[in-house]
Amino acid sequence: MSCFMCCIVGVKSSVWSQRVRVEPEVTAYPNGSVNLRCEFTNSGSTKLTQVSWMFERVEGDRHNIAVFHPQYGASFPNKDFDGRVSFTQGSLENPSIRIDKLRMADAGRYICEYATYPSGNEQGTTTLIMLAKPRNSATAIPVRASSSEVVVASCEAAQGKPEATISWITTIAGRYNHTSVPERDGTVTVKSEYRMIPTPAENGKEITCLVNQRTQIEPKAFALKLVVEYPPIVTIEGYDNNWYMGRTDAVLTCQADANPAPTDVSWTVASGQFPPSVRVDQNRLLVRKVDETVNTTFVCEVKNSLGSGKKELVAMVIGE
Repeated sequence: MSCFMCCIVGVKSSVWSQRVRVEPEVTAYPNGSVNLRCEFTNSGSTKLTQVSWMFERVEGDRHNIAVFHPQYGASFPNKDFDGRVSFTQGSLENPSIRIDKLRMADAGRYICEYATYPSGNEQGTTTLIMLAKPRNSATAIPVRASSSEVVVASCEAAQGKPEATISWITTIAGRYNHTSVPERDGTVTVKSEYRMIPTPAENGKEITCLVNQRTQIEPKAFALKLVVEYPPIVTIEGYDNNWYMGRTDAVLTCQADANPAPTDVSWTVASGQFPPSVRVDQNRLLVRKVDETVNTTFVCEVKNSLGSGKKELVAMVIGE
């Protein structure tokens, strides 16, 4: 049994017949090949005199691309298909054709038309749908913390057909927009940008771009981490409000949250000179013994390429 499906829709000037069997729709990719199958079944007493393949990119604008005559052989009159189209068997009963080096512009309707006697012309149509896999990409865009909404991530599906759809998955408050740009070859480039007000808290948070398109088995996912840059936010840890006279080995640690990473950490005191019992060890302040001289204000300053941040701690010495 033939695997072809029957075309039974009518058009002007020719008869659509269940005897001309074609596939209603086929899909293909640029630079690939496609077989357009056609056969005449149950001819009985009908005489087949010639078969023609016509291409219709726009409805009503038909062009012959292949003709087969049992006496004169095959002919390929269309320059756009020159060297790209051929009959796979070359017979009236099975005049299937093959198109090589496919282009996006080859999308359209292909009509297999028989000239017969005495019933006249009979035909069937196959619609060729050209597909193109998009080139997908996504990136997190480094931004500075601010109170204004900016683009923090971008996702693109370039030169796909049909047009891709882009969505975002995230817990971060924001919004996104889409733009679609038709390309000259018939494909479409889709771009989406995610916008938000960037704060230090959003740095490193995850956001995922999902690209859906017919040629993909499943959505293409791009997991991104936001990049929000900000100067240092400084804290001092280790003070427990229990610096009593004679206490030993008290430690203050200067911590900084910053992006880019801190480049410099420094300690100062309000009095201008460190007490004799205090020693600085990078981001730590070591108090070997608590006495009245540490009853002062300690200041830690941290710098990165965007600026600096400070934190003060007032130490209160209590009696023994």
